[in-house]
Amino acid sequence: MARARATAGTNAPELLTSRFCFMENYFNYFTEIEECFCRCRGTPTLLSPLDWALIESWKDAGIPLDAVRAGIERAFQKFAQRKPRSQKVNSLAYCVQTVFEAAEEWKAVPPAAEYRTPREQAEPPFAAEEVSRYLEQNLEALARAAARAKEGGAEVLAADLRDAEAVLRRLANSGDLLADLEGLEQQLSAMEDKLTASLTRAASVERLASIDAEFNRSLARHRHTLTAEQIETLRRQYVKKVLFDAHGVPRLSLFYL
Repeated sequence: MARARATAGTNAPELLTSRFCFMENYFNYFTEIEECFCRCRGTPTLLSPLDWALIESWKDAGIPLDAVRAGIERAFQKFAQRKPRSQKVNSLAYCVQTVFEAAEEWKAVPPAAEYRTPREQAEPPFAAEEVSRYLEQNLEALARAAARAKEGGAEVLAADLRDAEAVLRRLANSGDLLADLEGLEQQLSAMEDKLTASLTRAASVERLASIDAEFNRSLARHRHTLTAEQIETLRRQYVKKVLFDAHGVPRLSLFYL
């Protein structure tokens, strides 16, 4: 779970392994953050590709869900104290700095997980049937994506997608899916990383340049609030999301279950 990726300005792996209870709220990360943002905003809104990329960068940085929610709420509280304006907060990018502040504060607080049910006794967050159905849906999506890639002449990408399908099928048929959810997630995440590399290799220089231009336009209003490292981490997540969506490749992580 604690993948060694760019940490977007925090000591991420340490946060994730020492303070983030794997079985409690962990797989609700995306949904909980989306609901918190909409609740604070006061009206429902569709999150943009940049917003989803930002959430994933927080997840990969190991920022706890509670810290993200606290940071979002703090950002809206600060916004409410400003002079009345007609605009609304339309992007999670507005909350970046307060989320990082909350993450730093979280590191100084005794981890609540120490006082909870021991990890090995915690109830799984899913039923076995849910995980099995999710893996089967992803197998079907990978097969469709491989067929489209082959029809489009992207033979290497099609082969990579078929390889991923074979690995996922072995995982799906490996026995008790709830026996080691963390190990399963690690394998699914590793497969996603390989597919990201395959999709990036298959993309033309012009396509990647176009995605970068889209990213820069989306981030323009918020760039001044981010460090160069944070921008680069977010850019990689943005490119990943756009390429996966464009090719119909499913996200494999259990976070998307």
